[in-house]
Amino acid sequence: MENEIINSQETSEIKPSTDTLIVLNIHTNQIEMVKGVDQEGNLQKFPPEDKKENDQLIRVDKHGDIFSNFFSNFYRQLRNPFHFNFFKVSEYDAVNTAKDLQKYVDQASPEEKEKLKDYEVLPKNNNNPKNQNTMDNNTENQEYRFQPEQIDWKTMEKFGLNQEKLEKMNAMDSLLRGFKTNTLIPITINLGTAISKMDVRLSLQTGDTGQVAVHLHGIRKEPNFNNKFLGHEFSDKDKKNLKETGNMGRVVDLVNPKTDEIIPSVISRDRLTNELVAYRAEYMKIPDEIKGIRLDEHQKQTLLEGAPLYLEGMTSKKGESFDATVQFNADKRYVEFLFGNNQAPQQSRQHDQQQSQPTDKEAPRVFRGKELDDSQYEKFKAGQTIYIDGLQDAKGKAYQGYITFNKETSKTDFSFNNPNKLKEEAKPTEDYNTQTAVNSQGKTNEATKNVKEPLELKQQQPANKQQEDQQKKVRKPRGQKL
Repeated sequence: MENEIINSQETSEIKPSTDTLIVLNIHTNQIEMVKGVDQEGNLQKFPPEDKKENDQLIRVDKHGDIFSNFFSNFYRQLRNPFHFNFFKVSEYDAVNTAKDLQKYVDQASPEEKEKLKDYEVLPKNNNNPKNQNTMDNNTENQEYRFQPEQIDWKTMEKFGLNQEKLEKMNAMDSLLRGFKTNTLIPITINLGTAISKMDVRLSLQTGDTGQVAVHLHGIRKEPNFNNKFLGHEFSDKDKKNLKETGNMGRVVDLVNPKTDEIIPSVISRDRLTNELVAYRAEYMKIPDEIKGIRLDEHQKQTLLEGAPLYLEGMTSKKGESFDATVQFNADKRYVEFLFGNNQAPQQSRQHDQQQSQPTDKEAPRVFRGKELDDSQYEKFKAGQTIYIDGLQDAKGKAYQGYITFNKETSKTDFSFNNPNKLKEEAKPTEDYNTQTAVNSQGKTNEATKNVKEPLELKQQQPANKQQEDQQKKVRKPRGQKL
């Protein structure tokens, strides 16, 4: 039955030159026609009965390579592509095929629906599925490397996570592309006798057996520079660069621990976790143009060597001219802006007296160990108040709040409450004061002074029987032995 539906265009007497897409929403079981993707990444679609929209159908030349390239680009723009199954059909017979497919889906058993995957259109993916330890393989930004059904959801449940939660945190897209999550994810590990809570970045990696495993990237106090990293011994300059900019600044030979292969690579520091990350130099991609500045071959080569490059006269989204340093980041796998580190390299400052130097009042990109994403940073440096979470106090307990960049003082103002909603600057409540005083300032709260564990958010009293017992225990003064 499904073979007749999907291949119905092959029996038609008319041989159109273009194909189009129809989509099955796996949550609603509705078949619809596809007309594009909006700016927010939402799929634009309409029911096959709507004849007014027929002219809005996607039209793509049916030659294999053309359609494959189109669909890969189309697929990567979707916010939640894993909610849909796509089918390529003839434009001429698309409406009838959609109606027939809807009838089939309405009557099909789960086993019969599963067979439809044989006819589903998937994006072209030439990536090597195996990931060698921290030696990252080539994963195109545009391609999905994994599918949701490949994820070990039973393991995710042990961390207190599921697909719905990850989608709400906008973490699924980066995971399926083969990257680490863009933000820290709070997880809970229940070992039966002990429960541990922490913030981590997640990633998916393919093991030697082909099974997809969930990897946790925990927060380190600082990178480990004392031991060799994949055979590389860090120089003082390497350490300084990684600490200050997050990028080591040069290509070095690393050794694959499993194959002993020598791999020229760049190294960066994950600014959220302080983990060191390597990326093969042969996979580095440098754009031809950055914010309106066309790069010459010398500038491209500078970036390919891992070094920073100072660019002048770039144009922001608001049309304003700005100068900044750019550099390839191994963790992000693309050329990034080094805001706050925009001093031009020595070789680029031959006419400094004539140049306008970058201001030392540039808003910081990282606040208390949490890096702002592009959207947050644009608002923050413009002086707007933004919400930030994933922060940790001195005892490792999570907290969140609002930050505003004060251009006059070049300082960042922090508040637990949104100052835009208050007539005067918000002050932390007594709950927050207690946590901060006990965990970060070494002070004592009378009601919990004998409790050994760090206080949780808003905690002012013993939280359980164990803490109550600790609080009741009073050390007896030692007497002299007669």
